[in-house]
Order: sequence, then C-alpha cells, then structure tokens
Amino acid sequence: MQRFTVNIKLPARTLTGALSAPNRGAADWGWQGLIAYGCHSLVLIVDANTAQTLQVLERHKASVVKVKWAKENYHHNIGSPYSLRLASADVTGKIIVWDVATGTARCEIQEHAKPIQDMQWLWNQDASRDLLLAVHPPNYIVLWNADTGTKLWKKSYAENILSFSFDPFDPSHLALLTSEGIVFISDFSPSKAPASSGKKVYISSPHSSPSHNKLAAATGAKKALDKVKILISNEKPSAESVTLNDCLQLSYLPSKRNYMLLLYPREILILDLEVNQTVGVIAIERTGVPFLQVIPCFQRDGLFCLHENGCITLRVRRSNCSITGTPNEEPDPDPVQELIYDLRSQCDAIRVTKTVRPFSMVCCPVNENSAALIVSDGRVMIWELKSSISGRNVRNSSSASPLYSPVSFCGIPVGAFQNKLPDLSLDNMIGQGTVAGEEQLKNSFLQEVHLKFLLTGLLSGLPLPPFAIRMCPPLTTKNIKQYEPILAVGTSNGSVLVFHLTSGLLHKELSIHSCEVKGIEWISLTGFISFATSTPNNLGLVRNELQLVDLPTGRSIAFRGERGNDEPAIEMIKVSHLKQYLAVVFKDKPLEIWDVRTCTLLREMSKNFPTATALEWSPSHNLKSLRKKQLAAREAMARQTVASDTEVSSVESSVISLLQEAESKSELSQNISAREHFVFTGADGQVYHLTVEGNSVKDSARIPPDGSMGSITCIAWKGDILVLGDVDGNLNFWDLKARVSRGIPTHRSWVKKIRFAPGKGNQKLMAMYNDGAEIWDSKEVQMVSSLRSGRNVNFRILDVDWCTSDKVVLASDDGCIRVLDLSMKPSCFRMDEQDLIEPAWCPYLLVPRASLALKAFLLHQPWDEKYSLDIINSDYPENENIKNLLQEQLNSLSNDIKKLLLDPDFTLLQRCLLVARLYGDESELHFWTIAAHYLHSLSQEKPAKPTDTGILQEQLVNPLDICYDILCENYYFQKFQLERVNLQEVKRSTYDHTRKCADQLLLLGQTDRAVQLLLETSSENAHYYCDSLKACLVTTVTSSGPSQSTIKLVATNMIANGKLAEGVQLLCLIDKAADACRYLQTYGEWNRAAWLAKVRLNSEECADVLKRWVDHLCSPQVNQKSKAILVLLSLGCFTKVAEMLHSMRYFDRAALFIEACLKYGVLESNDDTNKLIHAVYADYARSLKLLGFKQGAILFASKAGETGKELLAELKQPKEEVTQE
Repeated sequence: MQRFTVNIKLPARTLTGALSAPNRGAADWGWQGLIAYGCHSLVLIVDANTAQTLQVLERHKASVVKVKWAKENYHHNIGSPYSLRLASADVTGKIIVWDVATGTARCEIQEHAKPIQDMQWLWNQDASRDLLLAVHPPNYIVLWNADTGTKLWKKSYAENILSFSFDPFDPSHLALLTSEGIVFISDFSPSKAPASSGKKVYISSPHSSPSHNKLAAATGAKKALDKVKILISNEKPSAESVTLNDCLQLSYLPSKRNYMLLLYPREILILDLEVNQTVGVIAIERTGVPFLQVIPCFQRDGLFCLHENGCITLRVRRSNCSITGTPNEEPDPDPVQELIYDLRSQCDAIRVTKTVRPFSMVCCPVNENSAALIVSDGRVMIWELKSSISGRNVRNSSSASPLYSPVSFCGIPVGAFQNKLPDLSLDNMIGQGTVAGEEQLKNSFLQEVHLKFLLTGLLSGLPLPPFAIRMCPPLTTKNIKQYEPILAVGTSNGSVLVFHLTSGLLHKELSIHSCEVKGIEWISLTGFISFATSTPNNLGLVRNELQLVDLPTGRSIAFRGERGNDEPAIEMIKVSHLKQYLAVVFKDKPLEIWDVRTCTLLREMSKNFPTATALEWSPSHNLKSLRKKQLAAREAMARQTVASDTEVSSVESSVISLLQEAESKSELSQNISAREHFVFTGADGQVYHLTVEGNSVKDSARIPPDGSMGSITCIAWKGDILVLGDVDGNLNFWDLKARVSRGIPTHRSWVKKIRFAPGKGNQKLMAMYNDGAEIWDSKEVQMVSSLRSGRNVNFRILDVDWCTSDKVVLASDDGCIRVLDLSMKPSCFRMDEQDLIEPAWCPYLLVPRASLALKAFLLHQPWDEKYSLDIINSDYPENENIKNLLQEQLNSLSNDIKKLLLDPDFTLLQRCLLVARLYGDESELHFWTIAAHYLHSLSQEKPAKPTDTGILQEQLVNPLDICYDILCENYYFQKFQLERVNLQEVKRSTYDHTRKCADQLLLLGQTDRAVQLLLETSSENAHYYCDSLKACLVTTVTSSGPSQSTIKLVATNMIANGKLAEGVQLLCLIDKAADACRYLQTYGEWNRAAWLAKVRLNSEECADVLKRWVDHLCSPQVNQKSKAILVLLSLGCFTKVAEMLHSMRYFDRAALFIEACLKYGVLESNDDTNKLIHAVYADYARSLKLLGFKQGAILFASKAGETGKELLAELKQPKEEVTQE
C-alpha cells in the first residue's frame, strides 16, 4: 500500500452501504461489460472483471427502482461511437438518461409522479438507437426518445401493467404482464402507438387449480403437468378459482422463437405461444427453496435461476435424442414428451437474515457465463461458470444426459491441439444438445463437460449506520513521503473500517469493540484511539471501552486498563495537538487526562470539579520557543459578546491579566515534555483554561460565562480564532489577537460539532447541526455553503470531518459516506479522473477515436509480420497520453485472451468474433457468428458438390444454433419444427389445439399424422363434417392431375376471399408450396412465408423466397437492413453482402468481410468484384486515416490498387517532409 506519488487531490466520491427496499429490481448488466445497480437514490457502476466501483451517479431525489443499459445492436463508427448510456428510473417517476463516463445527465424524463414499473431500450436499432419504452403506473406505456427526452407516443390499457417483455425475434411483438393476465401486442412500432388494445389471455395461477395440493405429492413433473393442463385461456376464469395473479415474471425465451416463460415462486412454466400451452414445468419440491428471478439465455436453451436463499442455479434443457425426424412415422410413445431442464450447476447460498436478502441477479449478456448477485446489504457477488472436461468412463449416475463440449471455437471448428479458451462464453463451453444422437458419440473428439460456479469477484458495502468518522492527520511537508489519505469509520457493531480514499477501497476492517463505536481520534498517521459505550443499565451506567490501535499490525490494547465497567458513559475524547495527551470527558463524572505515549493516567479531576460540556486543546504549543509565546499575548478570551454583529466589544483587561499571571506562574516549572493547554466549558457556561505539562495538570484561569450564549456544546480553536457553538445554534467567534468577539445566530438548533479545516492559514470551519451542515469562513465570519436535510438533500447527516483543505467527508443515514468539495453539492466524477487500483478493460471509456483505433489495432494483427500487443511502437501519431491509455487497456486483458490474440493460427474470423465479444458489440457478434459459420461450411462444400441429401457429417454435428431461427440450415430448421409439433401434439387439451397441430402437420408435409388428428373430431363438434371431409381430401390428394388444378383454383379463391391460412394449406397439399409462399408474401405475412420456405422448399426455391424477403426488409418503410444482411449471409450471397455493407458505409465490417471471403476463396475474381474490393479498401483506409491510425490506413490504401494510389501518396508524403527537416 506504500505509494510514493501522493495524490493530494482526492476525487469526490461516495462510499455506499445497504440498499433500500425499492432498489430490489434496479440492476442491469450491459453489453458494455459493466453492472449498474441502484442504492437508495444513487446508481453505482461496477466493473465485473475487477469488481471495482467505477462511478456513482447522483442526481435522483428518491430511491431508484429500475436501471437499464442501452443496447449496442448497431454499427459503431466515429459518428456513433462506443459510449456508456444508461437509463435509471426512481420512485417519483423520473427517468434520467446518463452519459456514464462523464457522470452527466443527457436528459431527464417525467410523465407521472409514480414509480416506473418497467422500462427497456428497443433492441432493434436500425431506425434509431435512442428509443426507450417505459411503463408509467398504473396502466400507461410510453415510448420516449431517450436522447432528447421527447415523448413519441403514449397508450393506456385496461388493467394495471406490472412488467413487459419484447419478443427477441420480432421487434413488433411485445407481451405485457398485467394484474389479471397477459396482453400480447403484435403491432408495436416506434412511429405510432399500437392501434389495437392487444390480445388478452388469462392465467389461472397454478396454485388455484385443484390439482395443486396433489402437485407436491406426485413429484414427477409429468404427472403435475397433466393436471395443470389448461393454464391459459381467453375467457376470464371464474371468481372462486382465481387468486391474485402471483406470477413474478414473464419473459420470452431468446434461444428459440415463440416460447415464453412464466415464473411463479414454486415453478417455472414454459409456454409454446403457437398453441398457448404449457410444454414444460420446472417445479420445486416441497422442501426446496422458492424462485425469485430467472434469466433465460440466448446462446443455449438454459436458464439462470435465483432462489430466495441467494443461490444461483443454471438449468440447461435436456436434449431429445429419441425423436427422429423421419416423415409419417409414429413417434416412440415411451419418451417423456416435455421440455425438461436439468440442473447443471449451482453456487453457494448466502446467510439470509432480516436485513440481508438477495435482491436481484444479473447475467452477462455477451458471454452468458457469469452472473452477479446483488444483496440487500450492498454486497455484489460475481459468480463465473467454469467448465471442466470429465473422462468418458466417469459417467454420473443422474438421469441428466451428459453435456458435450462444442466442436467449434469462436465460430469455427478447431482441432484438438489448437489454442482455445472454452470458458470464453456459454456456447463455447457446451455444444448444442439438440443434435445429440448416436452419430455424435462415434466422434471421439466430443468430450463430456461439467460446469461449476466460481466466485470471482466480491464487492462489499458499508455496514448499516450510525457511523463515527475521522480522517487521519493532514498532509504536511514533513510526512509527504509516507502519507496515505485514510478514513476510519466506526460502526454500530463495534468494528472500525479503514478506507483508502484515493481508490475508495476498504483497506482494513478491525473488530475492536463489542458495542457501538462513538468516536475515533488519530494519534499518528498509523495509529488511533477509539471508544465505544454499551447500552446503559437501569442506573444509567455503561461499559466504556477505550482502545489504542496500531494500524499496520492491527494490534489493539485497552487504553484505560481494567477501568470502564459500570461508570457513566464517555461523552468524547480529545487528543492534544502534539499527540501527547488525551482528555476523556464523561457524562456525569469529572474528566481524566492521560499520557498517550505511556498510557498512564496523569490526573483524574476531583469530585467537585465541574463536568465539561465541550473541550478543545490549544493549537499554540511551540516546542522551540515555549517562552516566547506567552499565553497572554496569544490567547485572550472575550467574555461579553454583543448581540449585534456590528458592535465589537473590547475584552476586559482584568481577564487578560488573569491569564498572563497564570501563564507566568506555570512557566517556572519547565519540563522536557512540551507544555500544552486546553479550554473547556462547564455546565454553567464558564470557560476554564488548564495547562498540562509532564505529569502535572494546572488550573490556570477561568472566564465568566457569556450572557447571550446558551449551554456550550462544542469548541474549535485554530491560530488566533476560537469558536464556540451552543444548543440554540449560535456560533461565537473570538479573535484572540484583536481581542474581539462576534456572535452569529444560525437559527439551526443544536450545534453538534465544529471542525477547522487543515492547512496553514486555512480558516474555514465546518459546523454540523441536527438537520445538516454549514461551512464558514472564520476570517470573514461568513457562510460559504450550506446543506439542509429535506431541502436540498433527502438524507440526514450523522457525522462530518475534513478530508483535505478543500474536501469534506459526510456520513449520512442512507448508509453512505460522501467526499464532497466545499460547495457540498453531491456530484458525479468523470471516470477518467479515477484512480483505479487495477486497470479495467473498458474501451467505452476511451475517446471515440481511440476506442475505434484500438479495435483496428487488434483486428489487423499481425502488423509488419509481427503479432504484438504493444501499441506504443506502432505508427499511431496521437499524443503520448492517449497512447498510454490504449496500452493500459491492452495490458488489462486477461492472459488467456492475449494468448489467443497473439496466436498465428487464430483466424481472422475468430479474431473478429473475439473482438466483438471484448467490445460487447451485439450487431458485430451476430454478424460474425453467422458469417463465420456459413463461410466455413459453404467453402467446405465446394469441392465435393454434394446433393441436398448428402449433408456433410460435420454439419450434422455443428449446425448454426437454433437461436438464429430463420438463419439456420434448412434441414436443421425442419428437424426443430418437427420436434416442436410432436410436443404440441402430446400436450393437446382442446379442439382448438388439435386443429392448430393438424394445420402445422399439413404444412410440414406430415399428412398421415394430420389425418389421424382430423379424425379425432367428435361428432358433436360443429366442425365435425368439415374435418372429416378434409381428412378424406388429404388421403386422396396424391391422385390425378385434374384434381390438382381444381384444388389450386379453390385455394386461390379462398385466398382472394380472405381465407389465407386455408388456401395456403391446400396449396401445400398439392406441393405448390412455392406459390403458397408467394401468396403469403403478397399479403404481408413475411415471417410465415420464410418459415414455410425453410420447411417445404428445396434450396433454390427457398433462396428465391428469402431474397424477396431481403428486398422487403431493405425497403425504407421496413428499414431492417441488418436483418437483411444476416439473411443474405445464410444464403451464401457473399458478394451481395459486401456490396450492401459498403453502401451502408460499414467500411470496417466490409473490409474485414472481404478479407475473410478472399481467404476462403468464395468471391469470384472478375472486374466487378475487384472494383468493389478496391473501393471498400480505399474507403476503409480513409476512415482509418480519420481516426489518426496511419499504419492501418497505409496498409489498406496499398491493398486498394489503383483506387488507393492517391491516398497512399498522400499518407506517405508528410513522413518524407519530416525526414528532410
């Protein structure tokens, strides 16, 4: 901890403690890699890797209820750089959007004065990056532009809205959780409010159904599920069956389309929204710990669950190996037809008490391999998932199927000996379970993995108030070499916390006392004396503890020896200026004077000695010339204080002569130890002056009370100024040199404490009252600043002290300790002024040009054939300061990641993916994941040219994850849809569901099973005749040609008359699915058309349908170009992708993509493509030049052939000029 460069300028900062009840849901982990959470009215920003508080945002006046990081799902360049944007909402309905790095508010939003129930940034950021949807109680949703604070639209609903969830696959879909059920909105758009009031469904809570009492008995979740068949209905449930909706949370599953989870305290229900039916239940046994919260994962079908005991569990869906997707075959009746989530890992629970409860859990959105738990006492625990590879033969006996490690790393299959980092993210830890089958086990390179949670970070807050705080002695020229700005905080449980104020970190926690610490006094830079008093007994007596503590060793000794039991409470302790003596003041007992160096009692005053109400040691004690400084000349004391400030009374000469006499007498007996004096006031207001020298204590003078002052409560003395404060809030300034006094009524009741600021000639002082504090300038006798509880802040002040000559430290009842400047205005600091103990990787904190240049430096390794992470040596002519910041960022990367970045075998695509993860860039991550997958798989296919059926072995094992939905390979997408329908079929409970299943089966071409379902319709049903005929039609449809033309005619007529779904079914029956897709697209059902094309058409026809969809997505009214690019990637239209990226001015992405395509040889080499390649490279070189990253600009200008010639000459020119000089 010894540092020789002393930071004398302490940053203004806030040390925080326990959270308040409304903060329960206020936590978020952003793509930027930082965790934000609310603590009372503050918002804290924590770096997850190093577990350090980077920023405390202070502007809300009430408790924060929600915080949300902005999404990073857009292309970043110099115009839209990497920046830290955060929205926070409080109990009074105010939303503040922050620029976190500078600590300033971008805008403030206020609609109603009630707590915001929920808010989310829109995830589709093609049109705008600044849209924020908020629920304003009771029943409004409002869309805000969070950059300007303007309201775009507002919509009210019939019931109270509790929370909402966006569909991660479709930006126009949204589900609201209301007090009665769920409202599905399907026409959500940023431009106007939803027109309809949404589709309302009711949830009959699982507890109210009669089956619930048996639910615990039949532990098999399957039996339970059969009982809780219908959960979601369109009719309102009858009054007696419905209890208040106790659903805690609703969210869409981001890992597969159209699934939703509902969280109840004792179960999680997985719903299939195509049929509104429960298809999975995770129930807790009777003895288990209830759920509090669940976060579904995107990369794998897994759930992070938080339980009431603070335990975080990870559950991953068990793979269905049994269902084979062969057409028209009865599924095996044996397997449990249900989504089953197996418990894969769990972390340790915390000790839950009345005040310590888990508040919320957040999960890293980029890698999904770590979760942070926020506890009500202010702790943040960061748990990381670690995977370990287990041997083949050590199969665990549990029913859960094994998890296997994935084939690929960073998007590309890797061999056994290549460098990889399995713990990088969830999808690099565990492979896709859904394809597990016999063919997988033959491949020996699949290794079984086990997951476990590891605590990698812990931040703890301050304990509960009250606090006693004391700053260590001030910085002087003599102690500058060993000075540390440390603050001692005494707590109510008897421990003393020592904080290092440059970093704001806890340096030591010392358990010294057994009861509440009431005061601390430092006796050197490394030692202090603290006192604590127990609660009084019926006689009003207590146990006093007075301890002398040595900080480096932590050794503490009882200062008063055996004394301290059953005596009046200690009121205060004061150490003399030369740290030689200690005065101990008791409540109803005369004071004691101790020698600090020998721990001996010098004098216990006699019984008739007056009780002190306030006491202060004199600052004048010059060791060298004790003689010269006569007390008389230095310390004249005024007795009468005039009521008005203007008149100044001269002090009676008799008082002065009294003092002089006392001084000259005491001077006779000189001793080696320097003499020190102190003054104190008795209950009668009389001022006593005493001298302590060696081991003698002499009473030297008394000054009669001042009539205008009430009972004196505190005294402060510095130089020639002595200040007294009383119970009525009067301050009395005595100038001892000029022998004048001035009384100032502050009208702020009892003056609890007065302290002078450190520093020679600094005459500022701080006064603390019941309702706040004030800073005064005692030279001018005027107030500098004031802080009043309830008026400009909403906390009460418990204790104050000076940190440095221009910073004060306040302890408040919201459990925080704030370091503030003289204005005492709570403020945020700039993050770049922070002194971090450990550098944190966060490129968002750099200036925009620097963060983008750093990205280019990482992406285009090797430079000059050399892999290196030393940016200092590269040709980047920024000022040294910025270079050093960049180097610091590079150094803060973990060794594993450095190793990957420096590995020559680490391909360009993998590098792009890794950098996208490091930057938390959502749009890059998706783009490069899909690009890597298809570039790799399509370039593998080229030489063999297999037919559609001969799918490669590798692709079978390693398809694109189903979370990318429409972008997956067709065969895998079909397989997934078949499994889904099988599940829906098993879960059927009403005729409606059966009909929906039959329709899906017809579209999927599973005709035999569709017929079976159609024939199940009972004869009482109105649709009986229709369904029977349909069954006949389906079985006979394979016959002659004329029937086909008739059916086609009927289908087109149906479609023309508004029966789109029925017409499409008929067309699918006669294998005219391509026409069906065209009709669907004509009627605007683009998603349905893409789905049908994926499951029914061959690859050429499917590509046609999807290309039409791409054109639609690119049209200005839809404006979803990023989605269009991903669709083109999945079709293998790489040249088109490069053109689109270039036309959208995504120069960096286009250049990297072309490089990757050239490496894989998938771009045909002709004039047009060469022209495109050169244009992209030249534009990218220009953008690098704009960043000031010359080395990169020259590299790409030289690759751009003719197009880059001029630019290259321009870039190389200034260099030569410099050399000529």
